[in-house]
Amino acid sequence: MTDTLHITSHCIISNNVVYGNGKTVFENKGADVGAFVLSAYQFLEVKYPKFYKMDNLSKLGLLASEVLLKDSGISEKYKEQEVGIVLTNSNSSLDADIKYYDQAKTIASPALFVYTLPNIVIGEISIKNKFKGENAFFVFEQFDATFMHQYVAYLLNNNILQACICGWVDVLKEDYQVVLYLVEGAAGQTSVPFTVQNLNDIYLSAK
Repeated sequence: MTDTLHITSHCIISNNVVYGNGKTVFENKGADVGAFVLSAYQFLEVKYPKFYKMDNLSKLGLLASEVLLKDSGISEKYKEQEVGIVLTNSNSSLDADIKYYDQAKTIASPALFVYTLPNIVIGEISIKNKFKGENAFFVFEQFDATFMHQYVAYLLNNNILQACICGWVDVLKEDYQVVLYLVEGAAGQTSVPFTVQNLNDIYLSAK
């Protein structure tokens, strides 16, 4: 039943501020999105050399997942195939698509072409954390908490997953927003019930 599921952690990245469970973790006001994500990466001391080659969508998703999973003990609690990722956004991989199109006028970079699919951010998070569970990426005009709740609840209630990273990761040029949730069966110190209302409340707090 969904009343046994909990949002045990959440992370928001918006307006050049990184929040973990509602508390400010890092901010760099005035920086463009490229400079901001790099400064956040360095501040958080993430160890993932491939980060520098990634597109901004993957960078933002990876950074949010690092904050989300900090002190979660997720790798100790679950097997690799028991943790999955379900993400959504409204711009798909358009940010990388535009950059690739512009480069294609001269010499297109194969390294950039790799990121012209939105689900690559899921791959980067999975590789970094060795997750092998169910994953999916959906494109909607706006965040749909009802859909997210139904989809993730199905995965956990049917024992397809034991934990799921889910939420919204979107970027287009200098406009971006990230809201990630960690959903588990067991409650934690900062957990709230996994409900449509709580998904929406956390998402709207990023506005």
